[in-house]
Amino acid sequence: FVFTYNREKEQYFGLLQAKQGKESNLLVVNRNGSVFSYIVKYKKQLERLNYFIPKSKSIGNEKPIVADSVKVNESKTSLGNEVYYYQKFCSYLLDRKQRIGRIKKRNEGIVLSIENIVFDKEELYFVIQIENKSTLDYDLNFLKFSVETRQKGKKKSLQRLYQEPIFKYNLPTKVVENETVKLVYVLPKFSISNDRRTVLELNEKNGERNLKLKIAHRFINNPN
Repeated sequence: FVFTYNREKEQYFGLLQAKQGKESNLLVVNRNGSVFSYIVKYKKQLERLNYFIPKSKSIGNEKPIVADSVKVNESKTSLGNEVYYYQKFCSYLLDRKQRIGRIKKRNEGIVLSIENIVFDKEELYFVIQIENKSTLDYDLNFLKFSVETRQKGKKKSLQRLYQEPIFKYNLPTKVVENETVKLVYVLPKFSISNDRRTVLELNEKNGERNLKLKIAHRFINNPN
């Protein structure tokens, strides 16, 4: 398999050519760090010659952008009327009592949990809870998703690709002592194989009460 593109001038297309042989994989990273991954297989006759790939098909980002957290409903891109829909649906999910299972991590009085994962239209909604059972306020530095893949072979390694949310709802800058906060992250829908897992990282500003919550593939692939 050979994938060619213009290396001197940015363009929106590439050419994939193949000779008969074993299956392989194609990994493409665009200018802003979005990562696209495909399994490629030779076929003598092609039913379709051209593919237009939307940004929503990205499996993650190799250059995560950590913005200052503000307790407002914020959007990463210009979503127009979709913002109103996201706000309403996120609010609805926070009022529901539905849960997907026990996905929880604790560290020094801070409890991070995934209460629910819901599929709607083309997005996955992650209902997240942060509980502060300590006597110190918790200042948020960042809260971000990534997908980890275990590399096979003699030299085992871990590849991590960050998933950029489309929308964040009710994200706080601080969780005061004895307070529980619920929020929602909206991500483009994705699925993962059993050798991959999703990780939610909570990082404390000027502190060390950091948590990494690992979410098994069965929860991602079977949302509510």
